[in-house]
Amino acid sequence: MAAVVESNANSNVGHLNSGGTESIVSNGTITETDNGFFSQTITEEPCISCTTFNILAPIYKRLDHQDQSIRESDNRTFWFTRNQIILDWLLFEKSCIICLQEFWVGNEELVHMYQERLGNAGYATFQLSRTNNRGDGLLTAVHEHYIRVLNYQELHFNDFGDRVAQLLHVQSALPLMQSQNGDAQQEFLIVNTHLLFPHDSSLSIVRLNQAYKILQYVETFQRENKLNLVPIILCGDWNGSKRGHVYKFLRSQGFASAYDILHQYTDSDADAHRWVSHRNHRGNICGVNFIWLRNPIKSRKLLKTSWAEAVFGIIKYQLLKASLNESDAFAFFKADEPGDYITYPAFCEGLRLAARMQSVKWCCELKWKDRLIML
Repeated sequence: MAAVVESNANSNVGHLNSGGTESIVSNGTITETDNGFFSQTITEEPCISCTTFNILAPIYKRLDHQDQSIRESDNRTFWFTRNQIILDWLLFEKSCIICLQEFWVGNEELVHMYQERLGNAGYATFQLSRTNNRGDGLLTAVHEHYIRVLNYQELHFNDFGDRVAQLLHVQSALPLMQSQNGDAQQEFLIVNTHLLFPHDSSLSIVRLNQAYKILQYVETFQRENKLNLVPIILCGDWNGSKRGHVYKFLRSQGFASAYDILHQYTDSDADAHRWVSHRNHRGNICGVNFIWLRNPIKSRKLLKTSWAEAVFGIIKYQLLKASLNESDAFAFFKADEPGDYITYPAFCEGLRLAARMQSVKWCCELKWKDRLIML
């Protein structure tokens, strides 16, 4: 997958783009190619490539379908060999930006292996553990010949699932654009994350809230550091498909999937299953790993508006599952309250009843008019 940062010849505003099976750098673009190589043979101008990869922590990799308790972490030869192969591949691809998920931060030998081999190859590495000592986390590596890290931030969701995210404010070490004052280094933001696995549909709102927290954090970081005109790259395992609420939420905020752009896929149902990223632990094929790109001048809705629409989309979906149409839903929420409106307490109670009707526990918190609804 590739990320592209592009600019107009006389502008200091960067742009993200992706296109074709092989990206050509023109007027200052950060691009990637099909195979992920950074190659000066592709173009005489500099380019930047980006790789995102869930490397499956050995503590989660099952070795025996009959005995789920047997994990790869119990056999050093297995996990050591597999991770050496992963590193061989990463160093062969030579991406300028590497975002890894399920990095086994709890094993010092594996951590040292990655730090040493990536460091010897010219990468600066940043790792972040999930909260509550879950054993795995994130690793982001940037090649210092091409990328200069200006700021590094960590985001702890502190919610169900103990998920985290990394944010890097970076600058290209080589000129990628031209300004009125000559060549200029492009600044942009990189986010690496791994959202909660959707064990059932009730967790959709949790994953959506995690995505919302990321964008809130990015917005605040941009505002405080006067970075509203920089491109953004979101990388990671989003644990949701193109048909999910998180995908639609990010699209409503102006983000585009690099893979979709590269292959000219749309948001239609026909294209929803045209690519597969991996087979999960249940044996199901899925496409959940994304590199999201957003131009700084991309027109988009207010973040709170997108959030509200996404939340009510989930509520509507749950009500339909409970066989409630629009008129029935209004009466359901109104209950015995007087008037032709739904009160806040009645709305909260209706959500609780809808959850119980489906034998579903919504393990989340919804913000509604700055009030907290515990479901």
